[in-house]
Amino acid sequence: MQPPQGIRVRRLRLAGIDRTYDVDFTAGHQVRNLSVVAGAFSSGKTAVLEFIAYGLGARKHPRHQEVLRKVRSCLLEVELSGEPHVIERSVGEPSKIAYVRRGTLAEPALAPPESRTLEPAGAPGSLSTLLLSHCKLEGVQLREAPTRRESRTDPLSFRDLMWLTFLPNERVADKNFLFENDRARKHKLRQVVDVVFGVHDDRAGELGNRIQELDSRLTRAKNELAAARAFIEEQDPSALSDTPEQRAAEEELSAITAELTTLDQRAQAATDFAGRLRREHQRAAQAARRCAAVLRDRETQLARLLPLRAQYADDLLKLGMLAQAKQLFDPLRVTACPACLNQLAEPTVTGGRCSLCRHELPVSDGTLTLGAAAAHHTPEDSQLDVAAEIRATKARLKEITTYIKDLDGSLAALKLQAEDASLDEERAAVALDQATSPTVSTFLAARDDLHRRREQALRSLEQAQNTAKLREGLAKRAAAVDRQEGQIGRLREELAGLGDATRDRDAVIDKISTRYAELLRAWRYPKVSNPLINSALTPYVRGEPYQEASSGARTLLSLAWQLAVFEVATETGAAHPGFLMIDSPQKNLGHGGGGTLDAVIADAVTIDDFYHHLSTWLADRGTGAQLIIADNSPPLLAEGYVVVRYSRSEDRPPYGLIEDETSAIEVRR
Repeated sequence: MQPPQGIRVRRLRLAGIDRTYDVDFTAGHQVRNLSVVAGAFSSGKTAVLEFIAYGLGARKHPRHQEVLRKVRSCLLEVELSGEPHVIERSVGEPSKIAYVRRGTLAEPALAPPESRTLEPAGAPGSLSTLLLSHCKLEGVQLREAPTRRESRTDPLSFRDLMWLTFLPNERVADKNFLFENDRARKHKLRQVVDVVFGVHDDRAGELGNRIQELDSRLTRAKNELAAARAFIEEQDPSALSDTPEQRAAEEELSAITAELTTLDQRAQAATDFAGRLRREHQRAAQAARRCAAVLRDRETQLARLLPLRAQYADDLLKLGMLAQAKQLFDPLRVTACPACLNQLAEPTVTGGRCSLCRHELPVSDGTLTLGAAAAHHTPEDSQLDVAAEIRATKARLKEITTYIKDLDGSLAALKLQAEDASLDEERAAVALDQATSPTVSTFLAARDDLHRRREQALRSLEQAQNTAKLREGLAKRAAAVDRQEGQIGRLREELAGLGDATRDRDAVIDKISTRYAELLRAWRYPKVSNPLINSALTPYVRGEPYQEASSGARTLLSLAWQLAVFEVATETGAAHPGFLMIDSPQKNLGHGGGGTLDAVIADAVTIDDFYHHLSTWLADRGTGAQLIIADNSPPLLAEGYVVVRYSRSEDRPPYGLIEDETSAIEVRR
């Protein structure tokens, strides 16, 4: 079976610090053709689609508080032309680099991921170039002014192509659905549609430029492949063979590990008779450890108490000096004049003042005595009772000295006890060895041999893993060469069969317009008449452009336009990525999705018709395509397509996309 061209979404994984949040779009190993993300408002449905777009190169990702708290990276597992790849981008500040590797999220990476830049989009090493190469659009240039051949050109970006693969809630039923308010974007949208269907102006010149650009890239890719082959052949020629060395090394290592386990079990069983000796040795070892711990504790205490005793002795000496100083140098017992050293006369009270210092005195009996005030003087700060402090310090010093003597006296006995316990352990170990060595020695040689073989197997496995990485890098370069050769071949065939671009474009627009009308009739659009899409891609109904319709009608018209382009591109093998995401198809129809209820349209149209058409088309003409829908309340008909349903209720998990965040701050739809 030919693998599908383009891109298919397999799994979204948001990686946090201690867990991941997954949404799976596969059934078994196959991609589901229709997947519905259902659930209540503000539960994370829209965030799922936005993170898919972010993994494919969108500039921004959802920045809800619980996302920033919990999520560190976004990993998107996709199929690129049938080959599974994983694209990883960091979450927080939008990253400028994406990392791409082959394989699935369930498989370990065989080689380091390839770094792909986001800007500039047209660079050969960009993520956009990689994705466009799988959509047959690598190297496409868009003229800023198509009517002027000298106009500047810009490379097509995959973000431009996302207009045809993602219909967000904001564009559903919007009067600016086709970017009518932005002339440059409206013009580019038309160019993107023309490029996808291969009917844009100056097609021949554009094909020639693309072939020339791809030829130069192919030459570089072939040179890189040849250089890589030469390097690998010189370093590790076995990498060029298809021998499954890694699997053989893994099997050998597993077998050796099993043999070692069996050998250990046999050795244990053969020495069970020495159980009593083992227990005695264990008891002796525990006793030796306890004695050593007690001895170490006592020695530590002694080392800490000796400086403390010295400190108390020093404090006692200082207190003694303080007591002597108070007796020798009391400044209040003055009886001689400090100036002439003659004996002072007895002071008297004259006019309420001291006869010596002439200071006013409080009420007194009229007599003063030299030195008598010292007995009654009390300073503002409390007096230090030196004698009491000396007694207390002596008591503490005596206690510490006594405890140190006792501790020092017990060290000798503890050392002897620890030595005896150590000797007992050694004797128990010798007895155990003597009893078991004749039996164990028979296993030692086999065990040494197994360990030697195990080391060899580990070295072989490491070499095989390195070889696998080299082979993976070589295969990636070879695949790039094959892909570019295939693209050049297809472009040359297309250039050879190129017809009139104007007639071809009219035919494509006619097909899209016809499918648009069929969809409106299948959905029982009220009073449908003259439904068409004109050459400017504007949808009409009842002779008026879509902007003149009611809100509910615009929902149906925007859905019909998006699906008509997608279905015709899929059926005609156009260069469309092959998947389509739609957010809130029931907007304005009375079943959520935002907007205002349009009673007339809601009464006439049932959402069952929408899902019935999708399931019927995917089973027939749309085989291989992929649709992902975010819907608040899908009908019973779509229950079999629901891949996850967010409840916003802690009693019915999952609560939302970030399912362990159930606070008031939630991820919006």
